[in-house]
Amino acid sequence: MAKNKNVVRREWTKDDIKTLKAHSKARTPVAKIAKETKRTVGALRQKALSLGIGLGHQR
Repeated sequence: MAKNKNVVRREWTKDDIKTLKAHSKARTPVAKIAKETKRTVGALRQKALSLGIGLGHQR
């Protein structure tokens, strides 16, 4: 039987949000942002949606 991964949740700091907005403006690919911020693509997309900003180079 497969083991479940332990989910580690990290709060979004003001710096994290500022970085996400900067990447949004620069149209950085989501995969690249995910590696840099050590967050999943889904987490980035959800946060961008809640902030009302577009994300990724294809919108």
